Amino acid sequence: MTETTRADGRVVDQLRPVTIERGWSAHAEGSALISFGGTKVLCTASFTNGVPRWLTGKGKGWVTAEYAMLPRATNSRNDRESIKGKVGGRTHEISRLIGRALRAVVDTKALGENTIVIDCDVLQADGGTRTAAITGAYVALADAIEWGRAKGFVGKNAKALLDSVSAVSVGIIDGEPMLDLAYVEDVRAETDMNVVVTGRGLFVEVQGTAEGAPFDKRELDALLELGVNGCGDLREAQLAALAQELA
Repeated sequence: MTETTRADGRVVDQLRPVTIERGWSAHAEGSALISFGGTKVLCTASFTNGVPRWLTGKGKGWVTAEYAMLPRATNSRNDRESIKGKVGGRTHEISRLIGRALRAVVDTKALGENTIVIDCDVLQADGGTRTAAITGAYVALADAIEWGRAKGFVGKNAKALLDSVSAVSVGIIDGEPMLDLAYVEDVRAETDMNVVVTGRGLFVEVQGTAEGAPFDKRELDALLELGVNGCGDLREAQLAALAQELA
């Protein structure tokens, strides 16, 4: 990688400052306020003993997610989707992405007939809201599972979490592959991609689009390498947050 300096002073393979405030919500069974630079997402995990009707009696649990943006998460106010009377396509897409990412690292049989719903609410958006949501949601999920274990809903020795999962954006700007795009970079990107990776370095999902010029395999490989390395750093941040004692 070159040492190109970006608008915020980072080099091309550097994450924005990442903070994870675990246990941010006093009420949720698991929670984390995560920041990727100026992007801030509150992730809360709600644990329910029981599963949807279609899963009852199958000995499996369920993990799902919902994503939303507050009206002034962006530069101008957007109406709440609840006021509009329908959820937008982008919101549906991101909600499903977060749910898939989390279920990829959950053993639903070990979870037992329990449901965990993760709510990811964007408080402030500066690019990469879906990737921050996935990364923070994993921390909230891990704490919700441990809450369920402490209450006797999850088996004492059950390994409900098989691995960690995190996500990061990558893109090509002025011909240069870059990691963790802020909004000013995202809107200029010739190629924009989101990479979801487990702690073992396995891909859960890759969402990539040539916004301008098509990209070749060499560029794709460079983007994937950036994504895997970035998710490795995010995994360390997740583990550090989960290792801290809650107040």
